[in-house]
Amino acid sequence: MRINGITNKILTNKTFLKGLEKISDHGTSFGAAASLAMALGVRTFSIYNTPDVGKENKLYLMANSICSGLVKFGLVEAVALPIENAVNRIDKNSAKYLQASTLKNFNPNSRGYKFITQIIKLSTGVLTAIPKSVITVALIPIVMAKVFKFNPFDEIKKAAEKYPYKNIPNPFLKEKPPEPKKESELSVPFTGRLGDKLSKSIGKIINNKKVQNFAKKYEMEDEDIYKHVTALTDVMLTSAAVAQTNKSDSIKENCKKVLNYNNIISTAISIGAMYTFDDLIKKHTTESLEKFKELNKNNPKLPKYIQGMNILRPTIICAVVYYGILPMFSTFMSDKIEKFVNRNKKAG
Repeated sequence: MRINGITNKILTNKTFLKGLEKISDHGTSFGAAASLAMALGVRTFSIYNTPDVGKENKLYLMANSICSGLVKFGLVEAVALPIENAVNRIDKNSAKYLQASTLKNFNPNSRGYKFITQIIKLSTGVLTAIPKSVITVALIPIVMAKVFKFNPFDEIKKAAEKYPYKNIPNPFLKEKPPEPKKESELSVPFTGRLGDKLSKSIGKIINNKKVQNFAKKYEMEDEDIYKHVTALTDVMLTSAAVAQTNKSDSIKENCKKVLNYNNIISTAISIGAMYTFDDLIKKHTTESLEKFKELNKNNPKLPKYIQGMNILRPTIICAVVYYGILPMFSTFMSDKIEKFVNRNKKAG
């Protein structure tokens, strides 16, 4: 009975409920902030402490972790935050942005409305996936040089100076490594102050009958929409990162393979784990969720709290698996695969 009393207090705690509301309002920002913290700390630490992996490969993977966390957070704050604020503005003053017919059949308290606005918020992750990968790969050599004081071209340059007349083909000497991009070149064309116009544009999307019909048809999938969009975003990020890494003239060929293997392994396992563990947790927490609904049934913000829980759950799973457990395994495996492929090439 005492445990039940403590549980009830937590589930009705104002701070806890306020936190769920904030997560619901800023789901993409919350995910990016969690990713940044884990990428800079836990994931980097795990990669560094992976046994039997070459130092150079470790440094590249650590640089990739740092860059991806920073770029993801920066793009989210530049792109996702204005959209999240625009949707929240509609929530608070729906009569200003939505048509009377929409308010009658598709009001902000309906499940369909919550479903479609959540998709709008989360879509920024998909839209910024390719720019994120491009900027991340471009920043890796800069972090390697500025943070880790490691320039992969130093050894090649010294060898070329020592034996200037040896005609040995070397892809790294074909052209000078590109200069680090200026900060202005890395910025994205979003000011974060779209305000009223952005809310009106999103309002037009919500007012569209086809959008409303789509939302009503699939509104029962609202518990899973966050992980579906997250999975799609991760696949796009990884695909773009692999393509961009292969194009880069500032990353050594053998290290490109390690980065690509690591990204593919990490994405595949983290998506699989997210779906598996999320379904297991949902299955074993159904009773707790129903209890939460019962305790807060008179609270008008209950739909937001539920939405916040549906974002929080897969975010925690992804953070623990992708940034905590997986980096050591994927770092070890990508290093071994790269060495195995190189040995077979030499043997052939």
